[in-house]
This record gives sequence, C-alpha cells and structure tokens, in this order.
Amino acid sequence: MLNRTSNIEKGRIISRRVFILGAAKILLLAGITSRLYNLQISDREKYEILSDKNRIREWKTPPQRGIITDYFNNILAENDRVFQVHLVLDEVKNFNKTIFRLKNIIDLNDQEVRNIYKKKQKLKPWDTLVVSENLSWSQFSKLNLYLHELEGAKPVLSTSRYYPYANDLVHVVGYVGDASVKDIESKKEIEENFVPGLKVGKSGLENSQEKLLIGKYGIKRYEVNASGKRISQIDYLKETQGQSVRTTIDIEVQKLAQNLLKDKSGSICVMDIYTGEILTMASSPTYDPNKFTHGIESKDWKEIKNNPFRPLINKSIAGLYSPGSTLKPIVALAALEYGIINSEKVIECKGHKHPYELYGEKFHCWKKHGHGFMRLRNAIKQSCDIYFYEIARLLGVDKLSIIAKRYGLGSKVLGNNYIDEKSGIVPSTKWKRQVLEQSWYLGETVITGIGQGYIQTTPLQLCLMTAHLANGGFKIKPNIIYQDEINFDAIISKIKSDKDKLYQKSMLQEQEIDTHQRLYSNPENIKFVLDAMFGSTNEKYGTSYRSRFDDPKYQFAGKTGTSQVKRITDKDRKLDLDLSEIEYKNRDHALYVAFAPYKNPRYSISVLIEHGGSGSKAAAPLAKQIIKKIIDRHKFREQIRKASTNSA
Repeated sequence: MLNRTSNIEKGRIISRRVFILGAAKILLLAGITSRLYNLQISDREKYEILSDKNRIREWKTPPQRGIITDYFNNILAENDRVFQVHLVLDEVKNFNKTIFRLKNIIDLNDQEVRNIYKKKQKLKPWDTLVVSENLSWSQFSKLNLYLHELEGAKPVLSTSRYYPYANDLVHVVGYVGDASVKDIESKKEIEENFVPGLKVGKSGLENSQEKLLIGKYGIKRYEVNASGKRISQIDYLKETQGQSVRTTIDIEVQKLAQNLLKDKSGSICVMDIYTGEILTMASSPTYDPNKFTHGIESKDWKEIKNNPFRPLINKSIAGLYSPGSTLKPIVALAALEYGIINSEKVIECKGHKHPYELYGEKFHCWKKHGHGFMRLRNAIKQSCDIYFYEIARLLGVDKLSIIAKRYGLGSKVLGNNYIDEKSGIVPSTKWKRQVLEQSWYLGETVITGIGQGYIQTTPLQLCLMTAHLANGGFKIKPNIIYQDEINFDAIISKIKSDKDKLYQKSMLQEQEIDTHQRLYSNPENIKFVLDAMFGSTNEKYGTSYRSRFDDPKYQFAGKTGTSQVKRITDKDRKLDLDLSEIEYKNRDHALYVAFAPYKNPRYSISVLIEHGGSGSKAAAPLAKQIIKKIIDRHKFREQIRKASTNSA
C-alpha cells in the first residue's frame, strides 16, 4: 500500500515537472517568436537604420565659395583643393592613442599636437575636430591606407580659399577663417551650411557678400567593413558652389596704386564720376590674406597686429583725417551758392607777420611771406588760408555743413559692403551741442574753413566729393559690386544733358537729394570751382603745377591739401624745420583730390599719405601716375560696358 502511494506521488511530481518544462518551452518559443517578429517585421525599419549606420559612413563636405572677380573678370578670390583629416569625437574611444597614431602616420610635430589638444578643449564631446586642414598628397594617401586603424578619423577632400593677388586686394576682398560661434549665430546662411572646417568671410566683401558666396554643403556616403575600412562609395550629393561676385575694381590700376603706396601709409581711391563705380580702393600697408585661410601663425599675427602703421585698417574707408585744403573748393562753392561773396572779392594775405586775428587768436597762412591781394579763383589756385578764414567766417559753419554733407562728406559711402567703414564728422553748431554739450565758437568756424578742427573725412568720401563736383553737381551712388541691370549709358547722357539749369533758391535748404538729382543751385558756381581747380594744377603758382600734364589727353584738375596732426606753435614757425627734421608722428598728412581728363571728365581721384608733409610733393605726383593709367585703360572699360549693355 505504501509503495503504491509513493509511486502515485512520484508520477504526479513527474507530470507536474513535465508540464512546467513544457510550459517553459512554449513560453521560450513564444518569446523567441515574438522577438523574431519584432526584429524582422515590427522593428525592421529601426534595425535596418542601425545596420546601415554600422555599415555606412556619411561625410558632409564643405560648400564651395563663389568666385570674386574684377571688372574684367580677372579672378580675385578662387578655390583650391585641399586634403584634411577630421576626428568625430564621440566615435573615438581612446583619444590619446588615436592622436599618437595620427602623429606617426601624417608626421605631426609637437606644436601641432599641442594645438590639437587646445582645440579639443573648446569642443563638445559629440563635435568634430579638424586635426589638419592642409595635408600633402602623400600624407593623405598614407592616412587612407591606415584608416581602419584610426577610430573616428575621416579623410576629407575640401576646398580652400586662395587669393592670387594677395596683398594688393586684401582691404577690398577681405579674407576667410573658421566659422566662430558668433558667425553661426549672426548669419542664418552659415548656421544652415555649417560643417567642420567651414570657412566664412571675416572682412571685406568676403564678409558682406557671405549670403551669395557661401553655397550649399554636400554629402558623401561610403560602405565600410567591420573594421571601418571603406569598401565602396554608395552615394554622393555634390556640394553647390556659391554665386560669383563681380566687382567694379580694375586690378591693373589697383596694383599700380598699391605699388605707389609701397613703404608708405596711406590710401588711393579712384571713382567713375557718373556711374559711381570704384576702380581702385588701395590702402597701405597691407598683409597676405592667404595666411588666415588655415589659421594664421602666432608669429605672423603678432607682426601684423604690432605694426605701428596699422595694416589691418582699411584707410580708404576706416581712416579718419582732417581734409585740409582739399575742402576749400567746397567752402568756395558754399559761399558762392549762398551769395555770401562774389568771385571778385579781394582779401589781402600778409604772411606770418600779419596773421588773421579774431578775438585775440591768431590764424596763420601756410605761406611765410603771404600771397598778397587775392581773389577767389587765385585763393583756390594758390590755397591761401587767410582768404578762406574770412569767407568761412562770413559763411558760418551751419551753411558749410549743409553743402559739405550734400557733396558726400559725413556719411558712409559704400553702405553695408564694409562693416568697418566710418561715417566721419561734418561739424555744425547743433552737432557740437548734441555730442559735446558745448557751444560753438567763431574761431572753430574759421579753422573749419581750411579743413581743420572737428571735421573728419575718409579718403573715399573726398573722392566722392570730387566726383560730385566733376560731374557738374549731380548726386551719384557709389558702388563696388558691378550692377549689370543698370543702363549707365542712359544715366550718363541724362546727367550731361541736365547740367545747365535755372537758378533755384530751394537747393540751399537742408534737404534729401535723390540719386542723379542736382546738388547745386547755380551751375555757374560749379563751373567756377572746376576752373579754379584747373588753375591749381595747370597754371604757374598753382600748388600742384609740378605734377601737370601738357598733353590735353591726360590733363587733369585738382586741389592739394595738408592736414595738421599737431598744433603749430610760434616756436615751430621760427625754427622752420625741414620735413626730414620733424619727428615722423608729428609730420602733416599729405592729401590730393583731382578729376580727369579736364575737358571731358570721367574719373575722380583722392590720394592720402599719412605724415607725408606736403600734398603738392607727396600726394599729387602719385595721382599723376594713376591718372595716366586710368585714361589709358578707359577704352577697355568702355568696351566691356557697351558689350554688357548690348547683351542686356
């Protein structure tokens, strides 16, 4: 009985265990089936993506920047092919080991390795680190050979900016550099196209024309094996090149201007007086923008930054200077327009012994023994300070301010094309009260009449001022980006036909003038000033007489200027030191403005030489060489213009 009970119990236990085991098998089979269903059906897409992620590597390639050319389509900024190596940080398990391997494979030096670690500290763990931006072909080939041993490393075929004219155009074209956080946040086009190693404009047209130049990034997809070695390229979405930007610059004139400024600090600007096109905007000293493309060396950066002549400043648009006597044609025009004087008014200049006096203050003429009895034309021709002290006193600073602003002073010339352009200062009683919270004094009016005191202008503003005078007194809109949609021939014809208009008192009010509208009230006043500028250059005793051309083809008219940087004391006048005996920083700036050719003017020129001394000796001779060049090249420029007009 006992044995039978025991056997029954054992049978139950075995049955229970068989049932549990069977149930477990069923559950296990169900789990496997369910998992297989999930893997193969339900989550198929998910695991396909994960599989592709392991099997496929994706590289974003930087966009190609658009080309920048001059007026004649000579390339000023182009793209070169470069080889790079990037590291995807979140794919690198052992950073030190990877860098050690890279060091041996592509021959990195100790300084380059230190720079890599510095870069890494500034990046987030999931960012991409650019290890080297400019590998040689042998380094790039070797890198690809050992790529399967380098986790997270990506060889990248990219493009690099190259400036064939380098120093000659750095202030016009600008340069590129690595995109900073500020660049990405401030410009949507950079944010949308950001890839590791992206170069963006940092200055000049490279910066202001970023939206046109940047292009669109590309994508390369490769199939790799378990070791990460490339097997084949699956897909390539080619990067898009940015739009080309054509400038109005003539590279031949620009090169001559930069050569004339060699070993000097200054600016030369040339402008078409009808179209406003800028042929030349030279600034000296310069630097090589190609050094910035892959990150400038510390030594080179210190050399540029510590240069006392400030090569980083574009002196044509960001240098502010007192215009000196180059302002006198505008002072004379303002006095004639307002009827303050007539051209026959006589004022005597007696020299240093008998200066112009005002409330106990003495104001001297630059000529030691004086000019004698002067009429207005002769006063402009010989640049008599005494004459202009008196007409400035009679005119008043507020009337002078209206005319000076109207002719281009006191505001930016190129708008948003250059982030560093300065507006300058054209003072008035209202300006001083608002800015300095002080009253205006008559003595300040007197010195403003010879382009000294508070007034500050850029060389490009002086070039524009001269263009407005030379075209007969019509407002133009300067530009450095070629505008093929505008028919300039029609504009030129309109301006030339509208020169002789009736006298209008309303033109003397402070009012906004539209492009190609008249700036003057009486055309005879403009003609008088232009004739006086002709005398200044082409007649004996004119301040720039030595720089004249006898050939009518090259004949030009201009006005010299000398801008004081230090108050001249009675002791200085008695010493009467030669320029070479004066400390460089205390020497006057030399200026010259002109238009050419005289009979049928087409171009305006401004020249500024910092601490050059006399405008007649340091600036006018440079303008003479530039004028010959632009007149000789005028026919080629017109051929291009007419071809563009006909094709449109």
